[in-house]
Amino acid sequence: MVDRVSAWKIIFLFYLVTGCYGVANYYIGTGIADVTGPAAEVNMMGYANPSQKSHGIHMRLYSRAFIIADAAKTSRVVFVNVDACMISDIMKKKVANKLKTLYNGLYDETNVCVSGTHTHSGPGGYHRYVLFDVTSLGFVEESLDPLVDGIVKSIQNAHNNMVAGNIYINTGVLLNSNINRSPTAYLNNPPGEKAKYNYNVDKDMTVLKFVDGNGQPLGMISWFAVHCTSMNNTNGYISGDNKGYAAQLFEREMNPGSLPGEGKFIAAFAQSNEGDVSPNTKGAHCIDTGKPCDVSTSTCNGKPELCVASGPGKDMYESTKIIGKKQYEKAKELFDGANTLLTGPVDYRHQFVDMSNQKVQIDATHYATTCPPAMGYSFAAGTTDGPGSFDFTQGTTTGNPFWNFVRNILSKPSRAQIQCQHPKPILLNTGEMSFPYPWQPSVVPTQILRIGELMILAVPGEFSTMSGRRLRNAVTEIATQQGLPSNTKTVVAGLSNSYADYVVTYEEYQIQRYEGASTIYGPHTLLAFIQKFKGLTTAMAQGSTLSSGPSTPNFPSKLISFLTPVLHDSPPLFRSFGDVIKQPKSKYIQGDVVKVSFISANPRNNVMSGKSFLTVEKKQSDGSWKTVFTDADWETSYYWKRTSTILALSVSEISWKIPDQQPKGTYRIRHFGTAKKMITGSLKSFVGSTKSFQVV
Repeated sequence: MVDRVSAWKIIFLFYLVTGCYGVANYYIGTGIADVTGPAAEVNMMGYANPSQKSHGIHMRLYSRAFIIADAAKTSRVVFVNVDACMISDIMKKKVANKLKTLYNGLYDETNVCVSGTHTHSGPGGYHRYVLFDVTSLGFVEESLDPLVDGIVKSIQNAHNNMVAGNIYINTGVLLNSNINRSPTAYLNNPPGEKAKYNYNVDKDMTVLKFVDGNGQPLGMISWFAVHCTSMNNTNGYISGDNKGYAAQLFEREMNPGSLPGEGKFIAAFAQSNEGDVSPNTKGAHCIDTGKPCDVSTSTCNGKPELCVASGPGKDMYESTKIIGKKQYEKAKELFDGANTLLTGPVDYRHQFVDMSNQKVQIDATHYATTCPPAMGYSFAAGTTDGPGSFDFTQGTTTGNPFWNFVRNILSKPSRAQIQCQHPKPILLNTGEMSFPYPWQPSVVPTQILRIGELMILAVPGEFSTMSGRRLRNAVTEIATQQGLPSNTKTVVAGLSNSYADYVVTYEEYQIQRYEGASTIYGPHTLLAFIQKFKGLTTAMAQGSTLSSGPSTPNFPSKLISFLTPVLHDSPPLFRSFGDVIKQPKSKYIQGDVVKVSFISANPRNNVMSGKSFLTVEKKQSDGSWKTVFTDADWETSYYWKRTSTILALSVSEISWKIPDQQPKGTYRIRHFGTAKKMITGSLKSFVGSTKSFQVV
């Protein structure tokens, strides 16, 4: 019989070997890298507003990667959360190709999921399909390259950081953080189905907690459905929006003293089925009268541009901060309380599908098909988060002769296409437009990642609230029928691997709000996706393989771009790049805003990946300077403006809002940039520094 001392020795030895959390079920790697892109003159992706161009940085954008392998390292999956509006097919393809070369096929398009947060405040032009690049004046390689390089680097960092560990899951309800921006469409869903849910948007947040074998935190993924449109369509600062701010708050807490992008703990706030979900919780009001908009059409006196949603703050910055902080606080609560351990296999299934001609089964005797892509009239109306123009209105189910004439110049839809898309009046017949190359995708990827009892449903678009619920329910049902664990959990990872616009329910499609008009494959789009994901689930449960599916179309090696390149930069006469135009005052107190400006050059010359256009530095006791803030921090902003196009003159304005608890001391602000010479086109870096000032 073992005495008590020996028993405690055995227990101690067991914990020493296995870690206080017991046996490690997985190998886990986390990594982060900068993906910011050009901070000037490039159209922002999301609102389709040609006048919304980048002119600086409020927060840098990041790629956050998580690699999960089973204990034997025989199977692994990668989930990457990117501060981008969505993932383009060319982005995913370039990432996969680079990974295949780097890791000899260990990672490819089948086991890597790349998902966008859906910020509408990042540089655009990184697609191949024409419609998505129209407002950015075509393809913008300088937007795509930082995204691809940063995603790959974040995966490399995660691969190099892999350790034995465990994963815990937790789910909770987050209130007062999202509303339905198309409630009339949601109301058209069956009464019995709506009765199953308390809200017309998903309030549930799902959190994964990653720890090493000793229980030390490695990272976190949160899935919560809400648009990253707290920053509105007048914003020109690059920003991660509410989810980017939430990530910054979480990582600051877990990486004390670290600058953004440099800490070991990685916090990803991922997107879910946010198609009809807005963060602007005050709702839509008429900006001229303050009264509520017309509910059905989202107009004020017939004008959609007067109907704008806002809140909960007094401006877009405060609103971003409030919604971001709410997500952070709930995620931290769920992270701290997570105690449900994931166990079981790591697996994945991936298949391309041609969504333009899918046969779907309506019931026991009726079938239907999806359609080639097309955008409806209400697409041009925009949303209450970002209204359109030309007096298009949401809820339009009939066309008019003038716009039909304009449409027909580009591509006149066939009778079959009109009938297939009914009741959507077609404004852009994108599925039958191929000049200079395809306008929207027909072939898109579908993918499931499995981590034990969790199944991540990677969808290439924006599913509405009820669409996401139906997809999750269908996958859960077929999973248990096929012998997967009865406690299988599902999450929708939106905007993953490619982009095929919106997916609404059949009933929501009939109302033709913005989301329905942007459901490009017709009224049975959701049912087709559900069928495909049930097939992926069945193959996973049975251990069978799937064909890769149809190929995506061929594109020319050189894509069209009308974005003017940077020709050259010049400083004013008798001045130099980096010279200070506006110096700081000698003293400030906490809560003040320090504003300075420098003679500068176009930030497109160097996107400063992994670096910064500015530093706020504090003088140390030994006389050295320590960087305490960069352009990635919420408290700073970097603004670039052209002062003379003919003379190629420009300035950079930098501001720093001193936090209330900022330590007193001596500070300075520095500006970093790169100038382009006129004749040779060569690049030369420069640095400028202000006088020192006191925080008292």
